[in-house]
Amino acid sequence: MESIHATERIGFISEDLKELLHPHSTDDAKLVQKGLMLYRQGLVKQVQIWNEKVTAMVQDVIPCHVSFHLRFLSQSTCTCPSDGLCRHQIAVFFAAYAKVGKSVADWVAEWREPMKEKNDAANWGLQTAKDLVKANGVMKPDYDRWVEAFEVSFDTIITKKHTSPYVVAELFQIYERRIKASSPVEKEWRLLYELVGNIISFKKLAVFTADAGFAEEVVKRVYLHVFHNLVDDAEDLVQRIGFQSLPFDFDEFILKLKTDVFELLTVVQGLEAERVYLYRHLWTSLFKKKEWRQEEIQKIRDRMQALESWENSTPLIIAAIHLTILSQDDDVALDMVEKSANEVIVPYLIYWIELLAQAKAWKRVGPFIEVLIQKIKGYFVYVRTYHTCASFSRMAMKHISAYATETGRVDVYERALLTTLPYSYADYEHMLFERRQYDKWGELQAFMGWNFHDIPKERVKVIEKEMPEVLLGLLHQSAIQEINQKNRQSYKMAVRHLKKLRTLYKKLKRQDDFQYFLDTLIEKTKRLRAFHEECRRSKLIEE
Repeated sequence: MESIHATERIGFISEDLKELLHPHSTDDAKLVQKGLMLYRQGLVKQVQIWNEKVTAMVQDVIPCHVSFHLRFLSQSTCTCPSDGLCRHQIAVFFAAYAKVGKSVADWVAEWREPMKEKNDAANWGLQTAKDLVKANGVMKPDYDRWVEAFEVSFDTIITKKHTSPYVVAELFQIYERRIKASSPVEKEWRLLYELVGNIISFKKLAVFTADAGFAEEVVKRVYLHVFHNLVDDAEDLVQRIGFQSLPFDFDEFILKLKTDVFELLTVVQGLEAERVYLYRHLWTSLFKKKEWRQEEIQKIRDRMQALESWENSTPLIIAAIHLTILSQDDDVALDMVEKSANEVIVPYLIYWIELLAQAKAWKRVGPFIEVLIQKIKGYFVYVRTYHTCASFSRMAMKHISAYATETGRVDVYERALLTTLPYSYADYEHMLFERRQYDKWGELQAFMGWNFHDIPKERVKVIEKEMPEVLLGLLHQSAIQEINQKNRQSYKMAVRHLKKLRTLYKKLKRQDDFQYFLDTLIEKTKRLRAFHEECRRSKLIEE
């Protein structure tokens, strides 16, 4: 593998690791620290960067042999007893990262979250929150006054203390405590008060983030969870509000809240997924009147016409599709979906499939799954990172599997598995094996480019008994791959594959075919003396 290819692959896998490992997790932090220590102590030996993996030996208490996969992280292995990603694999990653000219120190610094300033921010914010509670007291039912109080509190506790992104989460917790301390006493009003506070807080924090100019990656690592918590809290509040009888006075509040919710679509350019998710949930579970949804669709169309060239139109498009689906006008919704770019629409399709599946509207689900299958490959091309593609593929297959089970459309499920390869490999491999479709199973292994010795032995035993000819192609491919590596160890492995081939050809009573193949191979590799020596040593060819 040329160095430029190694650099690119290791760069991709380094981003996957940043997504997979969280600095807030004690276990992940220890894992990275131990791997870093092994690397810095020079205990990673014999590092070799191959086509799609890095192999090395880590001299720990017991020497561990590591194969760190550069395409499929889950295929990485270590001889230590740990399950999943271990400190030895992390150490080997760091060694490979350094070997292609990248800075391990920079990677670790970017991954870690700076912790300074948090205590000072907490103390300052707590005092401010106490002062605000004393000033405002308990809030009476008044929508405009609620909004004003939320905005003043946010500006006082967070905006005016404009420091660094690393204190935002701490300050926001204090701001939330201040909101709840002033909530109305009556339960029904308190829930509505908190929901309005949730929406206003989301918008204020979004605007603050945009105005502060914090890097997207920093926000993602440091306080994106605050937005996610707001979305989760909104879901809970809407559910609890739905379980109680609402006073007539609520109507005016709901109408004003509906206007504030519309602003989620355009308030900032970033945080697209979070804004859209919150908007969709409120329109699914709270704003249920048919005339409201029709009015909102028209409002979106009008806003689209007034959109500036620099504005992000995706939230408006997704909102329009969602409201159209809620109005059961699927043909119009699907037309909008098909006209949307793959990278834009595919992540949102899962939500609508799940929404319709929960309603057991399986006939409506089918067309949305078809368009998902049609567009998902283009989405993967856009995303590129293996970890993200694999996670999305698993989520999509979960919903498509449920549809296939309910409707008997197994053909749709298999077509989806084929379309999402290599990310759906595990599910597809399991399905083919369980159905005893061994010929297709063999084609899948060849497509994935697996070496014969990577295939589980129990699988090989079953197929060798049931349909041994399936293994021929895999052994041919693996033998050639090993020979092409052009080193003594690979030649030994190639000979093992050839001996296994000889056994299978004999079992199938096709010894002449094997001999023809072997004679042709020996002729083609006549310059590879070391390979021929291994063949003679194993008595594949005569002295």
